[in-house]
Amino acid sequence: MEDEETEAADEDEDDEAEVEDDENVELSHSHSSASPNADTTILFVKGDDFPANEIVKFLLGFSNKGPENFVVESLDASFRYPQDYQFYIQNFTALQLGIEVPASRQATFEYSFIPAEPMGGRPFGLVINLNYKDANGNIFQNAVFNQTVTITEPSTPPHLRLTSCSLTYSSSSSLQHLPLRLPVGPRARRRPAPKVEMGTSSHNDVDLSWIPQETLNQINKASPRRSPRKRNQKRSAGSDE
Repeated sequence: MEDEETEAADEDEDDEAEVEDDENVELSHSHSSASPNADTTILFVKGDDFPANEIVKFLLGFSNKGPENFVVESLDASFRYPQDYQFYIQNFTALQLGIEVPASRQATFEYSFIPAEPMGGRPFGLVINLNYKDANGNIFQNAVFNQTVTITEPSTPPHLRLTSCSLTYSSSSSLQHLPLRLPVGPRARRRPAPKVEMGTSSHNDVDLSWIPQETLNQINKASPRRSPRKRNQKRSAGSDE
């Protein structure tokens, strides 16, 4: 019985040792520090100015000084609480790269973010990390930038931005009520009004241009026109008789 208990205890110890070895193997593939074979540089396009509610852009350079290739996986940035960098104020979306940088080669990456408008006029910790791994699967992280910066106020005050938007909207609304006028060139010609048939209630409305002039003269002699005044006088004379 004692021999069996001793063998069981030895097996438990072996299992624990295997678990510890597995944990050591997993930990060996993760490094929070940078690789000695990699260098990083950063350049902010507009200098050390971080205006609120405006785009901040920077360029990040990565140099592979080692004999093996590196794979740059992602680039992330975030604002932290100045007194406690573990507390996130604004976390930006990580830029997924997956770009392989061969030995003795360099690569440049571009990243941009917009500080929130309420952060204007206050200091915050800016942390920029570059994550990459080597050919053996070892993961590294470079803290490319880790300093406290001051977020400046927006260049345009909010009330001015609101006023400009209102003016733009009112001007665009007034343009909708303006009549549409088409320019008429000097050579523009007016189209003749379409002829509308009005009937033949009187001779004045009849088109006689197609009748020969001789025929018209005979018609006028055969039936001379009388003025309304003469016809009235003749009627009145007949009634007196």
